[in-house]
Amino acid sequence: MTDKPTAPFNLDTHVVSNQPAPLENYNAFETDAVLNYWVTQFSGQWANDLLSDFGQHIGHELLEAGFLANRHLPEFQSHNRFGERIDQVDYHPAYHQLMAHAVKAGHTSLPWTRPQPGAHVARVAMAFLHNQADPGSGCPLTMTFAAVPALRHQPDVADKWLPKIFAAKYDGSNKPYFEKDGVTIGMAMTEKQGGSDVRANSTIAVPIEEPGPGQQYSLLGHKWFCSAPMCDAFLVLAKTGEQLSCFLVPRWREDGSKNPIHIQRLKNKLGNRSNASSEIEFYGAHGWLLGEEGRGIRTIIDMVALTRYDCMIGSSALMAQAVKETIWHTSGRSVFGKNLHDQPLMINVLADLALEAEAALAITMRIAHALDHHEDHQQAALIRSATAIGKYWICKRAIQQTAEAMECIGGVGYVEENIASRLYREAPVNSIWEGSGNVQCLDLLRVLRREPETFNTLFSEFEKAKGKHPLYDQKLAALKAEFTNPQDIEVRARRLMEQLAVIWQAATLFTYGEPQIAEAFALARLSNQPSHQFGTLPPAVDAKFIVERALVKL
Repeated sequence: MTDKPTAPFNLDTHVVSNQPAPLENYNAFETDAVLNYWVTQFSGQWANDLLSDFGQHIGHELLEAGFLANRHLPEFQSHNRFGERIDQVDYHPAYHQLMAHAVKAGHTSLPWTRPQPGAHVARVAMAFLHNQADPGSGCPLTMTFAAVPALRHQPDVADKWLPKIFAAKYDGSNKPYFEKDGVTIGMAMTEKQGGSDVRANSTIAVPIEEPGPGQQYSLLGHKWFCSAPMCDAFLVLAKTGEQLSCFLVPRWREDGSKNPIHIQRLKNKLGNRSNASSEIEFYGAHGWLLGEEGRGIRTIIDMVALTRYDCMIGSSALMAQAVKETIWHTSGRSVFGKNLHDQPLMINVLADLALEAEAALAITMRIAHALDHHEDHQQAALIRSATAIGKYWICKRAIQQTAEAMECIGGVGYVEENIASRLYREAPVNSIWEGSGNVQCLDLLRVLRREPETFNTLFSEFEKAKGKHPLYDQKLAALKAEFTNPQDIEVRARRLMEQLAVIWQAATLFTYGEPQIAEAFALARLSNQPSHQFGTLPPAVDAKFIVERALVKL
């Protein structure tokens, strides 16, 4: 019998080394020094215990829930097995887990149920953290929160629905709202022929009995984008005569029968995958008129203003998560004989990414502070102007920032098992939804033209930082001069929006921020030698300080 030959080498091809552990099992709030700073700076620290508990779940089981909700996508069932139309979207249990956690904590209700200084700030921190587990489920949470001011236009309807929004209870089942303790609210404005131009809408509404505020109407038409179609009701624009009016259209009628809102299909989207987005048609769907006929845009704009603001929160969160993941990953990697954090060029890139993320969060929190004091006419004016600036700038910067972060992580960042690829696919949506870049520019010009006092309020905010840095003073003076010339202002609108955004970020950092961060921002973003890529901070910037500030500290 011949002995079996043995291989002259070890059959193990390699040992996995020089790979960092995943960033998981941590408290996403307590380990985030930048978020804590801005929560405290704008009077939200009374909610720290709530945010700590929220962050504990985000950094543990909800991270995995986010992966599951994005791996197992929503599925549409038009009919049940008996042939009855049900228009049902089924979600993975992880999606419902994410929703239930956020609603219970107050994501959709906190500033309305606990109005006090810092309430909007605390709610921003909550939305910011939730977004890091799963941005998609943030869509119905945002719409539910933002629907409150619009619903208050019609007190009798609000009396039915607001207690269920404020109950902090989530019920994802497919049954009438009056059988639930808690509800979610969606929105449907866009139609095929109009897009952002909602005045081109063709959906019509006629009174079922008497016309007027709070009365029921029958809707016939379509909507091209209706996200989160399992919400319990939707704010909808439809024409009464030649003018647009706003309606609350529930999924179920008052008699318990299904309201004929027919889902045609679910969108196959680039990102925001855990959240279903649909095309719908109304076949005589019943809805309550909110406010007066013909005042639909004025009614729904109170909701849109807040959903636009939440786009700022969402994109700020994407950038912050990209920074966390990138700094964490590179801290555990060595290249060319040195740890990546000992490589000067890599530190420059990481610091630049972190600087951009903090500047985004700073102006986002500044709007939250204004919302907490909206009864002050100057704070209200700042909200009306600066929200468009922030949405335009932050949502666009997130696209480039998340791409650069993914590149820092390398090939492993490009695969679906890594959260970096999800952040990049998610990044464009906030720039597109709730009014694209051009819409934000034109809206801002319209506000500044109609309300000169709003222009003065905006620049008064900038003046607070005057004298803090010579580069800032130079750029502020040049920006003022740009507005003295109204010629071709629409052509120049994007350039003006960029200048406004960067000046506002600098002003916020100098007025409320960490001095070393403000100085770095001025040197990096206000110099006369602008750069177009991340990783181009001048040598005078202490890049290691910025990276250390953004590092997750376990």
